[in-house]
Amino acid sequence: MQLRLLCVGDVVGQPGRQVLAEQLHRVVKEHEVDCVIVNAENAAGGSGLNPTIYRKLHTYGVNLVTLGDHIYRKREIVEVLENADDIVRPANLTPQASGREFALFSTQKGPQVAVISLLGRMFMPVPSDNPFVAVDRVLNRLHNQTSVIVVDVHAEATSEKIAMGRYLDGRVSAVFGTHTHVTTADETVLPRGTAYITDVGMTGPHDSVLGRNTERVLKNLTTQMPSTFSIATGDVRINGLLVTVDSNTGLAVSAERLCVKAGETRHAAYNSDDGRAGVPRM
Repeated sequence: MQLRLLCVGDVVGQPGRQVLAEQLHRVVKEHEVDCVIVNAENAAGGSGLNPTIYRKLHTYGVNLVTLGDHIYRKREIVEVLENADDIVRPANLTPQASGREFALFSTQKGPQVAVISLLGRMFMPVPSDNPFVAVDRVLNRLHNQTSVIVVDVHAEATSEKIAMGRYLDGRVSAVFGTHTHVTTADETVLPRGTAYITDVGMTGPHDSVLGRNTERVLKNLTTQMPSTFSIATGDVRINGLLVTVDSNTGLAVSAERLCVKAGETRHAAYNSDDGRAGVPRM
């Protein structure tokens, strides 16, 4: 049996939430998606997640939620992390940190999908343990529960994400990178069967600097004077990775980028098999 998974990149503020509300149900139907995994660590005002927005994500069609270095920016999310079974913290935080190391979603077809979140350690502001050791520990716990496992690597350094993809190749269904908000064009199925992309990109306003108002960011960078970064509003898109998985083996059959603009009525996945990144397969 094959499952279709959609891994969605960092949702930024109200524009990111709005495009999910507008487009996600249609994307799921059009591409026959069985499970939607969303990184929501920037969903509340551009930094963190709160309980109200967490609940709204599910009404949009989100099944599993991952977070990153802003996980505890909104203190009220701690209660959700301690009680909900569909949201995860990075598994390589200290064991005393609130939240689950993995979450499971039962698809309508039957097989369960597991998600794990990891924090990178290079150039990242939050101290964390070794992500390679942490993911091995969690995979051991998942050994008899499901073969369909997705890992969100929330990291700054491309080398660290690529290394994790190679480390997990053949052991998980997909590894997708988040945090940098810029989509990379290296989506692929690695040699042993793991779908991979270095960064799935941002779900939010792309007429911006990583989702923030361009003028505010430029003022800060050119004058070195403090400037409050507000969320931008233009050119809002969903960026994601569509992965087809054989549920019996847990290995990926295909990996395709997906970019959906606010207001669009038709969607196209971007197929890496034809060798031309960014060419839509209609």
